[in-house]
Amino acid sequence: MIVALGSGDALAQGKASKWQPPPSIESINQAVNEYVKAGQASGAVTLVARNGKVVHLGAVGKRDIEADQKMQRWTRFAIASMTKPITATAVMMLQDEGKLSLDDPLEKYLPEFKDVRLRDGEPARRPITLRDALTHTSGIVGDQVFRGSLEDHVKEVAGRPLGFQPGEKWQYSPGVSVAGRVVEVVSGQPFETFLQQRIFKPLRMDQTSFQPDEKGINNLAVIYQPGEKEGDLVAAGNRISTFASEDGPNPSGGLVSTAINLFRFYQMILDGGEFRGKRMLSKEAVEQMVSSQIGDLETGFTPGNTWGIGWCLVKQPQGVSGMLSEGTYGHGGAFGTQGWVDPKTKCIYILLIQRTNMGNSDASEIRRAFQQASVDALSILNANADTTSDQ
Repeated sequence: MIVALGSGDALAQGKASKWQPPPSIESINQAVNEYVKAGQASGAVTLVARNGKVVHLGAVGKRDIEADQKMQRWTRFAIASMTKPITATAVMMLQDEGKLSLDDPLEKYLPEFKDVRLRDGEPARRPITLRDALTHTSGIVGDQVFRGSLEDHVKEVAGRPLGFQPGEKWQYSPGVSVAGRVVEVVSGQPFETFLQQRIFKPLRMDQTSFQPDEKGINNLAVIYQPGEKEGDLVAAGNRISTFASEDGPNPSGGLVSTAINLFRFYQMILDGGEFRGKRMLSKEAVEQMVSSQIGDLETGFTPGNTWGIGWCLVKQPQGVSGMLSEGTYGHGGAFGTQGWVDPKTKCIYILLIQRTNMGNSDASEIRRAFQQASVDALSILNANADTTSDQ
């Protein structure tokens, strides 16, 4: 059953006045709520958009179980690695302006990456490039989470031995954080300031930040992990979601955001780099970001994937991505969040939950169920629209 609660047109078009609540499709809510009732998540916010309009925005379960606070459609979430495509967008903006190139060696901007070596002491056969860093083919390995400044973190990363020769393998890495540091060096701005001025403000992503204010923290969904009994959830502390003022921004996974804010970002990319008639990225930059950059290298998370610039791409839909089109691009996050853009159907799918120690988020059953329920609901909407047009 589909229940529409108002129109999503004003929201999708970015209008501030006379906003009407977007629709909520009950079948999608029910599909996700089954996992909430089973203790697989405390709650969820889900969004589906088609042809530039939000056709579903729903919230089920609890934002905070202990405080008995319901999940709301504007609840904020730690989106972890869903930060990466936003970081990649910042790099591409600078490339559009001729201030850098993806094929530039990191050492051009970060001298500490000169003369890097593998664990056995063998020198890198070629310099690591920005493209390598953004596609997880750099050879850089190790933790993506850090305390302290971004500059100090990247210097520490540069001192790590490489896990493999640049370009010879795909391995998930903190390379995107290194790219974020390059943004700081090239732009002359703190990374968070660049994002705020160049991406968040133009897209009206006013609830997206590395350091949420008091209101944002009070509206943040709690991260949960399994309790001792099956189906129980207990609050879980996590380094990514503790917002110490002395810590720098984490370009690999530090942002907090909402479903609506993320929709605006994804829609800009889906529209070829434009938002409300204003060009933010060149079409060529967007095409490069969402095209495979790594050839036949095998990637992780789920089968059938390849990698663009900061984006995971569905090369061969199967399993959890079986209902999506070839060429769909997106990213998941460590706490179960998912955001995927299907360029063939012009649809956007956003699932926001907060959980940890529950296995591979990208391959989760809740992701599959949400996407399948969304595709099924859209098919019904299409059928109803066709019936109406025939009358």
